[in-house]
Amino acid sequence: MKLKKHIPNALTCANLLCGCYACILALDGHPAGAMVAIFAAAGFDFVDGLAARLLKACSPIGKDLDSLADMVSFGVAPGMMLFDFLDRTQQAADWAYPVCGKLFLSAAFAIPVFSALRLARFNNDARQHTSFIGLPVPAHAIFWASLLCLVTPSASSALLPGWFDTDLSACVGRMPPVAVLSVAGVLAVGSSWLLVSNLPMFSLKFKSPGWKNSRLQYTFLLAALGLVMCFGMGGITASILLYLLLSIFNSRN
Repeated sequence: MKLKKHIPNALTCANLLCGCYACILALDGHPAGAMVAIFAAAGFDFVDGLAARLLKACSPIGKDLDSLADMVSFGVAPGMMLFDFLDRTQQAADWAYPVCGKLFLSAAFAIPVFSALRLARFNNDARQHTSFIGLPVPAHAIFWASLLCLVTPSASSALLPGWFDTDLSACVGRMPPVAVLSVAGVLAVGSSWLLVSNLPMFSLKFKSPGWKNSRLQYTFLLAALGLVMCFGMGGITASILLYLLLSIFNSRN
C-alpha cells in the first residue's frame, strides 16, 4: 500500500493526540494550554480531510477514525475544561449541603454527550456533504475553550491581545459562585442542544475562489479577523457567535 494513503489518517491521529493532551491539561488546571491543544486539533481536523481529498485517499476507516478523534478533541476535552472550571467555582461557594455543589458539575457532561450524538448523526446523514445541520463540534469546542480562558484569571487574555480590554474574568470574579454555576450550566446545556438541532449551518469550504459563490465564507472570515484583532481571545468567542448568527440569517434567505 502506498505511503500517501496513510497521510490523512496520520493527521487524524495527530488530532486525537492533541485532544488527549488537551484533556490532561484541562483536568490539571491549565485551560490556556488545553485551549491551544484544541486549536491545534482543529487545525489537524481541517487538513486531514483536505489531504484525503487531494490524495484521493478517502475511506470508511478514515471517516470513522475522524469521528472518534473529534469526539475526544471537541467533545471530551472542552467538557473537561468546563468540569474543571465548575469544580473550582463550586469549591469557592459556601454550601450548607456540599452535595448541591457537586450536582452542578454534571452540566459539563452535556458537551461530550451531545457531541457524540452530533457526530453519529453526521456520519449517517447524506444531507451534510456541503453544509451542516446543527452546530459543528469543532466550532462548539472552540467557543467553549476560548470562553473558559476568558473567564479564568490564570488564563490571561495576553495569550492573544486585542486593541480593547476584554477582561471578562474580573466581572465573573465579582459574581456569586452560585450565579456563575447556574449561568455556565444553562449555557452548557443550551449550546450543546445546538449540536443536535435542525439549524442549517454553512460550511467554510469554498465553492470557488471568486467572491460571488463564496461571499458568505469571505464575509465571515474577514469579520472574524476583525473581531480577533480588536478583542483578542474574546474575538474568537464572538466569531463563533457570529457564525451562528450568519447561519440563521442565511437559512432565512
